[in-house]
Amino acid sequence: MARSKAVGSLDSWPIIVDSLSLVKRNEAMATVIIHATITLDGFLADAEGGVDWMFGRPSAPEDDGVVALVMEKIGAIVGGANRTQTIEEGEIPYGGMLQVPVYLMTHTATEPVVRDGITYTFVVDDIAGAVESAKQDAKGGFVSLLGGKISRQCLALGLVDELHLDIAPVLLGGGISLFEGLGQNIELERIQTSAFASEVHLAYRVLS
Repeated sequence: MARSKAVGSLDSWPIIVDSLSLVKRNEAMATVIIHATITLDGFLADAEGGVDWMFGRPSAPEDDGVVALVMEKIGAIVGGANRTQTIEEGEIPYGGMLQVPVYLMTHTATEPVVRDGITYTFVVDDIAGAVESAKQDAKGGFVSLLGGKISRQCLALGLVDELHLDIAPVLLGGGISLFEGLGQNIELERIQTSAFASEVHLAYRVLS
């Protein structure tokens, strides 16, 4: 699960100046983003899932501003596999800071769970369907994808619009990778770069 640090651009919608109707349609569409804090060598966590390396680093007010821009645009979340179909304290995306619908992948159908005002819907083996439902909920905002496996699956299926990454200045040397095993070439366009304290914030648009 990614922490509540993020980077994004709210000015990244495609603008077609010669067609007002297309502009309005694009503005109403959700943007699907991969949203993660990773090490410089591309890891989300150590081999045991630990993320102690994320914390205790210098931060500037400008970093908080970058975070706020993305957080206010997230309208729905799609998370990784949930086999127990329960929501434990450590499994709450963004620590419960976002009161938005959450879709979790599972292998067995079950009823949604409501906890602290957040509805968790379990989707059986249909990541494309989960993303589509989340896009409907998010309307013109962001659908945030959390977790390496979900992110890679959605990239492979062509479901991702943008990548929003915070890069921590550490080489973990091993652990849970965000992109390892993707197995294909995907072209990106850089749309934002910023660095204020210890981290570098990057955003890319997916081209192909």
